[in-house]
Amino acid sequence: MSSAVQRTELQSKIWKIANEVRGSVDGWDFKQYVLGNLFYRFISENFSNYIEGGDESIHYADLDDEIITEEIVDDAIKTKGYFI
Repeated sequence: MSSAVQRTELQSKIWKIANEVRGSVDGWDFKQYVLGNLFYRFISENFSNYIEGGDESIHYADLDDEIITEEIVDDAIKTKGYFI
């Protein structure tokens, strides 16, 4: 999926959410919610790309928790500064 298609899809979803909560949530609160979710998505995708290392056969979200060792966690924290 291209970047432009992803951006259009994301904008569509954000407007849909905005229309659903319009009036019941203050604009600033809504911005905090949306920006927080966008930031979490960014670091999640960034971390997945780091763990997968460009290997198309690995899908971090599908990995079993038992595969993630303490060494992997320590390395990720040292390299990325966080572990998800």
